[in-house]
Amino acid sequence: MKKLLTIALAMLLLPVLTKAQFTISGVVSETNHQALPGATIRLKGKSFGVTANGQGKYQLKNLKAGSYTLLVSFIGYQTTEKNLELKSDMLENIGLKPAAFLADEVIVTATRANDKSATTYKNISKAEIQENNFGQDLPFILNNTPGVVVTSDAGAGVGYTGIRIRGSDASRINVTINGIPYNDSESQGIFWVNMPDFASSIENVQIQRGVGTSTNGAGAFGGSLNIQTSAPSEVAYTELNNTYGSFNTLKNTVKLGTGLIDNKWSFDGRLSRIISDGFIDRAASNLKSYYLSGAYYGKNELLRLNVFSGIEKTYQAWDGIPEARLKGDVQGMLDFSNRQGFNEIQKQNLLNSGNRTYNSFTYKDQTDNYAQNHYQALYAKQINEQFSFNAALHYTDGKGYFEEFKFDQKLSKYGLPPMNADGALQKRTDLIRRRWLDNDFYGATYAFSYKPQANLNFTLGGAYNEYRGKHFGEVIWAKYPSTSNNTDHYYDGKGNKNDFNTFGKVSYSPIDQLSLFADLQYRTVDYKITGKDKNLRELDFNNTYHFFNPKVGATYFLNEKSNVYTSFSVANKEPNRDDFTNLKVGLPSPKSERLHDLEVGYRYKENRLNLGLNAYGMFYKDQLIFTGEINEFADAYRQNVDKSYRTGVELDASYILSSKFAINANAAFSRNKIQNYINYVTQYEDDGSETLITSNYKNTDISFSPKSVIAGELVYKPFKGFAAALQSKFVGKQYLDNTQNESRKLDAYWVNNARIGYDFQLKGIKNINIGLLVNNIFNEKYESNGYTYSSAYQGNITTENFYYAQAGTNFLLSLNFKF
Repeated sequence: MKKLLTIALAMLLLPVLTKAQFTISGVVSETNHQALPGATIRLKGKSFGVTANGQGKYQLKNLKAGSYTLLVSFIGYQTTEKNLELKSDMLENIGLKPAAFLADEVIVTATRANDKSATTYKNISKAEIQENNFGQDLPFILNNTPGVVVTSDAGAGVGYTGIRIRGSDASRINVTINGIPYNDSESQGIFWVNMPDFASSIENVQIQRGVGTSTNGAGAFGGSLNIQTSAPSEVAYTELNNTYGSFNTLKNTVKLGTGLIDNKWSFDGRLSRIISDGFIDRAASNLKSYYLSGAYYGKNELLRLNVFSGIEKTYQAWDGIPEARLKGDVQGMLDFSNRQGFNEIQKQNLLNSGNRTYNSFTYKDQTDNYAQNHYQALYAKQINEQFSFNAALHYTDGKGYFEEFKFDQKLSKYGLPPMNADGALQKRTDLIRRRWLDNDFYGATYAFSYKPQANLNFTLGGAYNEYRGKHFGEVIWAKYPSTSNNTDHYYDGKGNKNDFNTFGKVSYSPIDQLSLFADLQYRTVDYKITGKDKNLRELDFNNTYHFFNPKVGATYFLNEKSNVYTSFSVANKEPNRDDFTNLKVGLPSPKSERLHDLEVGYRYKENRLNLGLNAYGMFYKDQLIFTGEINEFADAYRQNVDKSYRTGVELDASYILSSKFAINANAAFSRNKIQNYINYVTQYEDDGSETLITSNYKNTDISFSPKSVIAGELVYKPFKGFAAALQSKFVGKQYLDNTQNESRKLDAYWVNNARIGYDFQLKGIKNINIGLLVNNIFNEKYESNGYTYSSAYQGNITTENFYYAQAGTNFLLSLNFKF
């Protein structure tokens, strides 16, 4: 009887319950009724929205009766607002008018993925970047994205920082700024320290995991970061952003903009400084930067000029912490000191430092100093409805040095003869040296787009770039100077690199539900290294590479909310400078690498839930693998391995629980293996010669490749203007080398951060924001990076492990004004 009454009551209430929630649906199209797939539809004042599908259709579900303002936007079109009174299900078709001027987004479209692309990617908006920007480098702002692991030499996210995607380091992550390559041409690395507070001038970032789409610059072997700089504000503005926090960290930023003048002109500028003592002893940073941009907007064309610069002075903290010091093992420290030949000052510094803050350097000017200036001229033109063009000219000028105090150096290492002093023939001396890099990077990028019909699109793009690098060293002081002058170069080397690529892309939808693409890229690299290196060895490498990188894929729309995709891509990549100059005696010259990347994924998007699930297989031929070792200059050693692979699954989801709560979560689980690995250990003989001891390993884990990376964020917005978030990140165990030895690893770690932000207004001030970021709230003691090396004498092998400890609980407090 109770069951019957319950069912009867439910049936009576069902019409009431169903009528309490309604749907708004329709089609977004141009005024000529051509559908606009990818248009964004959201409700003003709400945190959720949807994207129009391949037919331009959209649907907003589970809405209560009431008044709403519908916001509809699409690149190249005027944003439309429409007031609605919702009393029942509504059919609301939206027509968008072309924008009065060409939007900045066209500059990056040639190298961007979209909803129809069979590519694994994630977009990070300006709002997301701003709410996490407390002055830390960009990798830390991107830390909560799938498969990402970040690290900081100074331990707190300011200074030298690094990022890995799917276990691949920064030299394998392609970075472009407005389609222009940013990776250093020779090391192929990314040095965010040269671009302090650049996050304050970013409009959005797209992270493509795997090979991704064809792009400019070095090949992507783990992922790509496609950065677009700030688009103009519609109105004039001034911003003052300030942060203070742990380790005397201070950030001051001033931003100015004219807004659009006569709908044709805009000018923007930023001036920043960041200083920090760092968590590690003497790991201080003093960073300055600026960004200037001016643009002309015509109805069908855009011209933008960008000039930005960074100047950094950071105390070196790149040696890490010896394992004995990290564990507080006094005897182990004494043994390490003896093996390293430490003098009394070095030994006492080792014994008396903190376990997690030790820095081997004590000389007051043991600093890295570098300035980098970027110049960009960007042009885009919409010739007609079917044909558009964009191009860029760029020039980067970089120059700097790092200074070091060195004890008891052989004069012969600097090309100097012994000298008579203090009543004896002196063959060694204490000295201070500087090692310089003076480089120029310039070139052009271009892209043509032709869309003859709604379901067919062609893109032809590419770039030509030249790099000219000078490497030289100076001894600016020596106790026994021999015949040297402090302006003499004791070594001079050059690196010249010419890089050309062209790519053609086509996307075609034979039916509404299916999108196909093909992407073919040809790239040629001419790289020449000459002169002498820092060890006075003669350099003569001249290599030319020809790469063909094809990509094909398909996306199938199951319905308006979901699609599945698959793609297969090939990527090739040349060795970097260190692979040649740091080559161990007895090992063959490095070879270029090849990657076959298979991606399969599923996407689901509706007004509350956004979900992405993908699986990948990345299969390498001759992958250049980090051995875990570094040399005395913190250069990491790599060697080719015949066959290796990375396979895994990734989940990326966000769900709006209510008007107050939202959850963001992602997880990456992977298997990263080398089929056959040869490990080399250098054995030093009494006569000064060196031999190699080899050992073989099968099916061993690739170094610095955790099997699991999991991140989550709970967001709470109890009232207007206030938001709090709890962020959590787990990174699984990582091995320091490729032997899968449990004594050479980074332990798994789980770190939690909390962020609070409050926005309000006062008379005369458009917005005031107070923000607080508390990092590592549970004071987890963890190391995010490290290295290891082994050496042998008379058959006895000794292994040294080093770690980069990260800060415990620390905070950053911000106060920002917008006028």
